[in-house]
Amino acid sequence: MDIEIDDKSGCCFGVMRAITKAEEALEGGGTVYSLGDIVHNRIEVQRLERLGLRTVTHADMPKLAGQRLFIRAHGEPPATYDEARRLGIAVIDATCPVVARLQRRVVEAFERMQQVGGQVVILGKRGHAEVVGLTGQVGGQALVIEGRDDLALIDFSRPIHFLAQTTQSIELFEALGEEMRRRAADPQQVHIEDTICRQVSGREQHLEAFARRFDVVLFVCGRKSSNGKVLSDVCRRANPRTHVIEEAAEIDPAWIAGAGSLGICGATSTPRWLMQQVAEAARRLGAGGTAPEQVQQAPEQA
Repeated sequence: MDIEIDDKSGCCFGVMRAITKAEEALEGGGTVYSLGDIVHNRIEVQRLERLGLRTVTHADMPKLAGQRLFIRAHGEPPATYDEARRLGIAVIDATCPVVARLQRRVVEAFERMQQVGGQVVILGKRGHAEVVGLTGQVGGQALVIEGRDDLALIDFSRPIHFLAQTTQSIELFEALGEEMRRRAADPQQVHIEDTICRQVSGREQHLEAFARRFDVVLFVCGRKSSNGKVLSDVCRRANPRTHVIEEAAEIDPAWIAGAGSLGICGATSTPRWLMQQVAEAARRLGAGGTAPEQVQQAPEQA
């Protein structure tokens, strides 16, 4: 069986930057507290936990005075930084530069819309850390929509400034933008600002072509990954024999039985070493071996 790992899959720049900053902070020893999972991939989180990273929530912050708090690539609202300063917590800020730029754009858009009685609309997943950080920039005064059904929440008699979470689908963003202009009392008052990260969005077309090349596809991602759901759906539409797994132990031998080719790809939160472990496990299964009961311990440095 021919096995190929997609060379464009794996952690995006923002996630890799955050992981590297966490590793650097942990090199000298001691504990670093991550506000939420540093990456939406359980296996990578476990690797970093072995180095001393601990995941906490906002409710834990009062207990962290004098400690180091890691802000992941998704970013945080200003209130989080204010609380950290008040509590004497040292912040390690790993907000992705693309997300940080979008946060500034949301503030600018809100200020413009306030002047003309308009509204800021963000395409994104409600409750997602990045979206919480975005709406927090303007005190929650931005409307979040997830799809066409949510357009009913918009007041089309007022100006609109439309932006998107960095990992959203370009196709969906463009379709919703067109529909907003169609419904608006004045289409010229609908400002559409494409803020989708091209390092992420560009993978959709690539993965569609990649998935079609193989008998079977294994898409590796954490179950919490929003981006993983979007990209795995792309693969599944292109190749119905796409299976989504979190680690090598989840491979069902029946999936690859008789397959001549296997493609392995993943989300922007999937580390390269994890896809390599999946490839090794699949190779053993293809040769008549057995899958590991659990993923082998990852290297201390990814």
